[in-house]
Amino acid sequence: MAPIQSRAPGIPSTLLADLRQSLASAIADEKSYNVPALCVRLGLAPGEVEDAHRSKFRYALQRLIGEPAAIVLTAAHDFLSERKDYALGELVAKIDELAGSQVTALTRRRLISLFDGAPLSTELDHLELLRKVWPLAAMPAGTDYGSGSMEDWLFQHTGRNDDLSNRDVLEALGVLTCSRGRLFAYLEAVTGPEAQTPERQAELAAQIDGLLVLDGYRLVEAGKMSGSPIYSVRAAPKGSPADAPIAESLSRFDPDEIGARWQAAMDSRQGSPGRAITLARTLLEDVCKWIIVEAGETYQESDDLPVLYRQLAKLLRLAPDDHTEQVFKQILGSCQSVVESLGALRNKLGDAHSLGPLRARPSPRHAALAVTLSGGMATFLVETWQARKAETA
Repeated sequence: MAPIQSRAPGIPSTLLADLRQSLASAIADEKSYNVPALCVRLGLAPGEVEDAHRSKFRYALQRLIGEPAAIVLTAAHDFLSERKDYALGELVAKIDELAGSQVTALTRRRLISLFDGAPLSTELDHLELLRKVWPLAAMPAGTDYGSGSMEDWLFQHTGRNDDLSNRDVLEALGVLTCSRGRLFAYLEAVTGPEAQTPERQAELAAQIDGLLVLDGYRLVEAGKMSGSPIYSVRAAPKGSPADAPIAESLSRFDPDEIGARWQAAMDSRQGSPGRAITLARTLLEDVCKWIIVEAGETYQESDDLPVLYRQLAKLLRLAPDDHTEQVFKQILGSCQSVVESLGALRNKLGDAHSLGPLRARPSPRHAALAVTLSGGMATFLVETWQARKAETA
């Protein structure tokens, strides 16, 4: 059957056609004498019981074909409020999620690869974990996987025979194509404290978060269970347009320390602005020390940020006195002021010292300013150092 053109903006015609088919199939699971009344209850046109006796699916589909997308979608939501149907629920969820950021197939494949050669769960039986996310007993295995339920099929091939990889299991469950909500439910379950040892939980959560952030989401700590974190997927907070290029530059320079420090500063802007301000200052200190050491020079452990920056500025020929043109002297003098001011801001609003009852409290806007200034300066210093090395190579 040719796909019906959607009259609801934003819903692809093929998805609307699938929705009509799936809802008709779900309605057809009812007793034939109940189908006409159910259709009416869902806001669809009435009909004769005899027609429903002849073909429940055709009876329901005929009433859905002529309806616009908004009516079909409302009918599907109403059906799901009364009954459970996995396939229909997934389809409705995908339509509801069209407005949000999508998790790409590439990210989903990378998420699956985290379990190559590693157990899905270190603390729970794998089927017990999967039941938290999928109604395995109610899901058909499908034509590609044989008859019976998905639970029977998984038990046969991961219990009795053990001839499936974790990749096979997750792809069979639809991780590559499932709704975003279902995917996030799996990621939250698989990183739960009941599913993993503390060491595996921390490792896995960091890996998943690093992949999700590329599509606009974060796996963040949302609570505790017996002292262990409970993670939840949230939309990544909006940041500065400079965030991505700064992250790329600093991660290329040093992903483990400098790149990680920048990421931690960005992550803290909204929820912990005092911590973000402290990290912004520490990021610049890190960059100064790393470049000074790479250049073969030394510094004193007692040197504070302004002292380190002045040493580095001389090394990179960024001191105002190194230039004769007034505009460069002004710009580089302003850079030095930014560095000194970040150190002062950290002392005033950062979390390295007690604020006391009378001190001003930092807000996310203060943190955003400090982090953006720090990231911009850090990137400028790193790229200037790399340019200086290229000149002498």
